[in-house]
Amino acid sequence: MKTKMKLLTYMLCLFLISTPARPAESAAALPILEIVKAVTKKVIKAIDLGIQRLQNKTIWLQNAQKQVENTLSKLKLDEISNWTKKQRDLYKNYYEELQKVKSIITYYQRIKEISQKQTRLIQEYERAWNLFKQDSHFNASELDYMEKVYAGILEDSMKNIDQIFLIIESFTTQMSDLKRLEIINAAADQIDANYDDLTLFNEQNILLSLQRAKTTNDINKVKQFYGIP
Repeated sequence: MKTKMKLLTYMLCLFLISTPARPAESAAALPILEIVKAVTKKVIKAIDLGIQRLQNKTIWLQNAQKQVENTLSKLKLDEISNWTKKQRDLYKNYYEELQKVKSIITYYQRIKEISQKQTRLIQEYERAWNLFKQDSHFNASELDYMEKVYAGILEDSMKNIDQIFLIIESFTTQMSDLKRLEIINAAADQIDANYDDLTLFNEQNILLSLQRAKTTNDINKVKQFYGIP
């Protein structure tokens, strides 16, 4: 409901704007877009490197654990009872570390999903904005307003990246799994909200273009232009 009310406000403002001139291309969202794209790529790269490092560690731990198990399997019953505390602790440490690493990989994969949706948001913005700039049904002021809305959505999405960096850093600091999961879920909810805002705003703009089409031929051209069946 909150998202719908926000988008209705966007569209009301768009209806109220009216000047005849077509724009020289404005750049309200461009600096923000480049920052969001660069940082998102950096995050995904960091996540990929983190996952690769942890997967290598998983293999090492599994091999080390297997060696301890093989040693244990070769011992006779009376030797097992005399198995040193050091060896038992070593096996326990390998097991606990392996579970911890697997848990962190799961967190990383969840973070990557969030980052990938951030990438889709950027791609959807660029696709739609490039089309709206070519649509003769929108005037200069309307396009300027659209870009300001997009800039606001992109700027808001930067908060998701801040949260993601916080999660990545949490693996080297003291943070409970509960707190880490709370931050991940909050970031996921926020990027979903940003993505929904963007797609709904795009849909409303396309609908407005269709409403302004004066002939059946014009309507068909708009549908073809935006890929509407």
